[in-house]
Amino acid sequence: MIEDMSDTRADKRGKPCRNWPHAIWQSGAVFLLAAAVGLLFNQFRPDGLPLVANWSMEAQLASAKPDENLTVSLEEAKALFVIRGALFLDSRSEEFYRLGHIAGARNLPWEDFENRFQDVMGDVPLETLIITYCDGESCSLSKDLALALLGKGYTEVRVLLNGWSLWKESHLPTGEE
Repeated sequence: MIEDMSDTRADKRGKPCRNWPHAIWQSGAVFLLAAAVGLLFNQFRPDGLPLVANWSMEAQLASAKPDENLTVSLEEAKALFVIRGALFLDSRSEEFYRLGHIAGARNLPWEDFENRFQDVMGDVPLETLIITYCDGESCSLSKDLALALLGKGYTEVRVLLNGWSLWKESHLPTGEE
């Protein structure tokens, strides 16, 4: 009679032994040891990775240009709107822009940035104060657009976080097309 011996072996005395629990325990120990060594090396590296980070939009924008804050408050944006002191750029898709936007804002959708950049920004001097916005607290389109504009040489770019929602809730001037 043939027995299935796939998970058993005989020890020196000929007794069958089961090594699976032992192998699983060893694998777990090796994994924990490797994780501990990795964390230890990370701790002592000068450029180690942070184990806990702040991934909010505010933190991402603060780290984009460490010498200045790229965010603008609703109050500041409103004051600049009233005196026409800034160009507002809606980073949402054209479809959402047509449904409603900050009055006088131009539409430069982030997903179509390269194709539409010249048409939308061709007449805007590099030193113009620009406020980008999108909709929703976790929307990163305005941040991405602001960073792209900085990369194109614009020096005064700010982001109105959750801009469209805040603007509507405050009953500030809007437009539709």
